Amino acid sequence: MSYLIRSVRVEEWPAVKELRLLALRDPVAHLAFLETYEQGLARPDSFWQERTAGGAEGSDRTQQIVAEGPDGGLVGTLTVLIEEAGTKDWAGFPVEQRQGHIVGVFVRPEYRGIGLTEVLFDAGLEWAWSRGLERVRLIVHEDNGRARTFYRRAGFLPSGVVVPLGEDSGGRELEYVLERTERAERT
Repeated sequence: MSYLIRSVRVEEWPAVKELRLLALRDPVAHLAFLETYEQGLARPDSFWQERTAGGAEGSDRTQQIVAEGPDGGLVGTLTVLIEEAGTKDWAGFPVEQRQGHIVGVFVRPEYRGIGLTEVLFDAGLEWAWSRGLERVRLIVHEDNGRARTFYRRAGFLPSGVVVPLGEDSGGRELEYVLERTERAERT
């Protein structure tokens, strides 16, 4: 592959914004992301600048990994957040151990099926393991079959934790986890 997998750079906020807005237009965006295209579009540039800076190269708490295509454009992304034991997660559940949380996974449709998602995950997990984390999780909508299939192939397994969504959202979110020892046994 002639793609560069790396951490996002602070000055790339316009490309991060453009990639996220494209992700929010994906046919499964309503299952995969907790915001709509309209909400993302309405955010000021300062939001995108702060978001990009927070996950940029050198951050110890959050890392946004990107796939840079041959033309220099961003073609895929995922973000790893560190959640500290004793805090509450985005859904209000207690975090019982220091762990990574993968969010915002997206690859442009024309670049799917060539292994970029796997490489993005490998880079995200490598970053998490290098921070001493022994567990990484992600949350996926029960109806997002494409994502659930990929996550299982990557070694993530359902934990049994279910996050109910509001009545107007429909369905449930499921937690999938990967323990560092499980990853080592699979490779």
